[in-house]
Amino acid sequence: MAGALQRAWLRRGPLALLLWPVSLAYGALAAARRLAYRTGLLRSEAVRVPVVVVGNVVAGGAGKTPVVIALVRHLQARGLQPGVVSRGHGRRGRDCREVHPDADPAETGDEPLLIARGTRAPVFVAPSRIEAARALLAAHPGCRVIVSDDGLQHARLHRDIEICVFDDSGPGNGWLLPAGPLREPWPRPVDMVVRTAGAGVSGFEVQRQLAPAARRSDGTELPLAGLAGRPLTALAGIGRPDAFFAMLRARGLQLDRCLTLPDHAALATLPDGLEHSELVCTEKDAVKLWRLRPDAWAVPLRVELEPAFWPAFDRLLDAKLSFPHGSETS
Repeated sequence: MAGALQRAWLRRGPLALLLWPVSLAYGALAAARRLAYRTGLLRSEAVRVPVVVVGNVVAGGAGKTPVVIALVRHLQARGLQPGVVSRGHGRRGRDCREVHPDADPAETGDEPLLIARGTRAPVFVAPSRIEAARALLAAHPGCRVIVSDDGLQHARLHRDIEICVFDDSGPGNGWLLPAGPLREPWPRPVDMVVRTAGAGVSGFEVQRQLAPAARRSDGTELPLAGLAGRPLTALAGIGRPDAFFAMLRARGLQLDRCLTLPDHAALATLPDGLEHSELVCTEKDAVKLWRLRPDAWAVPLRVELEPAFWPAFDRLLDAKLSFPHGSETS
């Protein structure tokens, strides 16, 4: 059903038209919430450092987390200690906690754990991102910038810079959920747009490609060329699994089986029939799969933002760093 919906969201066909009346109700509820924030009935809350939100306006994955990791590494290179907050999609429990690199992904969510391992920056998860941000700053008072992984629609946390990410699907058919992929109407004001070449929207281009080598849980690496010609089972529990499979095939890998799992699938047990298969998966899935199959090959996704993005981002951020923060509401 999820696949049928994603296909329907690319055009205004029969299924999208059937769901269009429901999308009007969804849009009315979303508009009422935005109005409540604009009129002060609901209030955003600020923290004492600038907040950069990396999100999207479409349901499903658009490649936000690799962009978050790239931003965090850029901030670290500038000497600005960053921290990351996230809701922690797919985790059990609703507590506020710090994500340590050796954490159980079931307790933290897969993407926050991937960010913590990939950047060694402090990462906090909570249902309320304002709660996560305050806990992060209390535990790490030297933090200068907070990056929110997702949360473009989480208006309770005041943000200083909004970055909207699109993949090749762009805004789809332009309709709101469930008739289309949009969580809110597009276009809408944001500070920066990051998009792939086929997204059909203007913004800074991001190129995505697989890393040259796959890695096992013990750190063993193997060039992707070394996996070519071997019968492999590919596994992906991400927003766009077919794109991952296509990238593997484009690098010459023979995929005898492709297993698509729901986004943020828990992987508490190994799916049937994978006990003896040679497995390839995404980094996001590896943080869960390695507990069951430490020999699985994780293939990282690398992103490269066009050079003009970084000075444009730094100009926006520097203006916010010079502005006094710390009010509790805005």
